[in-house]
Amino acid sequence: MGKIRRVFVGLAGVALLGATAVPASASDTDRGIYEVDGTDAAQRTQLVRAGVDVLGVADGTVTLVATSEQARGLRADGIDLDRTGDFDRALADRNPDTDLRAAADEFPAGDEDYHTYTELTDTLTTAEAEHGDIASLSSVGESYEGRALHLMKISDNVAVDEDEPEVLFTCNQHAREHLTTEMCLHIVERFTDDYGSDPAVTELVNTREILVVPTMNPDGAEYDISGGQYQGWRKNRQGWDGTDLNRNWGYEWGCCGGSSGWQFSDTYRGSSPFSAPETAAVADFVESRIVGGEQQITAHLDFHSYSELVLWPYGYTYDDTAEGMTREEAERFADVGTRMAATNGYTPQQSSDLYITDGGINDWMWGEHDIFSFTFEMYPASGGGMDGFYPPDEVIDRETTRNDDAVDILLNEAGI
Repeated sequence: MGKIRRVFVGLAGVALLGATAVPASASDTDRGIYEVDGTDAAQRTQLVRAGVDVLGVADGTVTLVATSEQARGLRADGIDLDRTGDFDRALADRNPDTDLRAAADEFPAGDEDYHTYTELTDTLTTAEAEHGDIASLSSVGESYEGRALHLMKISDNVAVDEDEPEVLFTCNQHAREHLTTEMCLHIVERFTDDYGSDPAVTELVNTREILVVPTMNPDGAEYDISGGQYQGWRKNRQGWDGTDLNRNWGYEWGCCGGSSGWQFSDTYRGSSPFSAPETAAVADFVESRIVGGEQQITAHLDFHSYSELVLWPYGYTYDDTAEGMTREEAERFADVGTRMAATNGYTPQQSSDLYITDGGINDWMWGEHDIFSFTFEMYPASGGGMDGFYPPDEVIDRETTRNDDAVDILLNEAGI
């Protein structure tokens, strides 16, 4: 079933926001961490439209970062904000003491088990060398600063474009969400190291083509650990202040107040759909998988952090069904999402039940290509501020293996 491409292009730099929008000046550096209790989806969308940085949502409580100007505007609109901390102080508290400072290109001391871009590249290269019969490393393109956007293909006949369902896993659209890169790397290692010994893994590798992009935002991820200290960075490193990659996709881009046209916002959608080279590269790859008029990628999973959620389209509308989404299709999303959540303990819901987002990857994958597309918001369920983005490296193994059964469910669904 084909989808009608519907792209809403606004003026570059003009935010399509509601009355609560408070575009703080770039010089307003007093960034506080706030909580708003008892919110519903509409109230959370109101917060997003104000251009604040939503860190996480747990049981209706939103944790966010706002400038003092944004906070004043929200309070004037009747939002009860409780300031719980200072953004820069929270980062300083999460970072180690200066005498334990890591090298400029390493994770802060104590978190060395996370992979830098160089370490990730080396690990992927080793996986290909050790499992060349089933693993092939390439790239979908380059980041803004020229880093390769790695692509690992895993299949029993890896050099052959077989007539098998293809499943794409993407991670690290948002720079500070380093646990997601570890999740994609875990998928690579599990489906290569366990091939031939684990029957479930072997069957999936033999009957699927597994595609993994471990970091879509290597520039931002490297900047986020610059100086051996966490920076709290979300976007890519393009232009004045970066683009939020997960608001830059071309389906319903900028349509509905679920992103910002103000370049300093953490949800800045870019000057146009796919204006970020990283989203353009992945989109071009996905479109290259249309063979003989048929999209070969049948399922997709994008990993984020944090809040422990399983999300599915659409994000741009509260409606369960909309153009390109039938009732039967919406029910299938809910069924599979709920089954995956039952294995990892996450909360399943349509993306817009959290708040409205537009220009997101799931909406584009499904709306443009009929790809069965989900997002996982990983550990923790709540983070009390910036800590949620920087869980200690001791949890990497536990929180990545936690998703094994859910990944298998999606891989099996890809063949239906």
